Amino acid sequence: MSGSFLSIWLIYPKSKRLRIAKGVRFVLYPDKSCSQQVKMAIMNVPNQLTVARFVLTVVFLAVLFSGVPYHYTFSLFLFGFASLTDYFDGKIARRDNLITDFGKLMDPLADKILTGSAFIAFVGLDLMPAWMVIIIVARELAITGLRLLAASKNIVLAAERFGKHKTISQITAILSVLVMISYPSWGAFGQGLFGWQIGGQPWVVSFTVLSQWVTVSLTFYSGLVYLWKNRQIYLEDM
Repeated sequence: MSGSFLSIWLIYPKSKRLRIAKGVRFVLYPDKSCSQQVKMAIMNVPNQLTVARFVLTVVFLAVLFSGVPYHYTFSLFLFGFASLTDYFDGKIARRDNLITDFGKLMDPLADKILTGSAFIAFVGLDLMPAWMVIIIVARELAITGLRLLAASKNIVLAAERFGKHKTISQITAILSVLVMISYPSWGAFGQGLFGWQIGGQPWVVSFTVLSQWVTVSLTFYSGLVYLWKNRQIYLEDM
């Protein structure tokens, strides 16, 4: 260790040093105080995964509209991988006690940008009705606005249980759409697994339509619950 790094390390109690050692890195800022250096330097693994999800959203959209061979399949895997980062960042944060205000605010925002971008792209590809996406995006903007208002009052609003269910339903709906447009290029394997008929159409098409209705319903309901539960934050300014 360098002398400056060691001095920062030693001012922290042993319990904090052990916690910091789990999945964080240091970048020193010589013009800052020791405490400021530590606060600015720490970027833990859950937060890195959250930031990665923003980057993966851009890559996902680029591939989805690229037109290269098997671009829908590549988009499916990219979105699936990005969704897994949402699972692991929360799991690691709770396991290693790395929950931060940054994570509480940016993790749900990264989810909204990932899923919202996918839904808007589906409208452009005629894969989802525009009115459904309008409801989803309007809800997400309203909740993001509420979180920003709360943050201006030094209040951090964490995600609710219904919000988690909503996110799962949205990811399921998006994955089902991506499978629906990808499997025809998978040959006999895709036809055998996803092409068998229910009511005159492949079952994956029926499942996709159902999942879209479910996610719109859950998105709308969870938004109402969240706005009602935290109504004091915006009512006091009205």
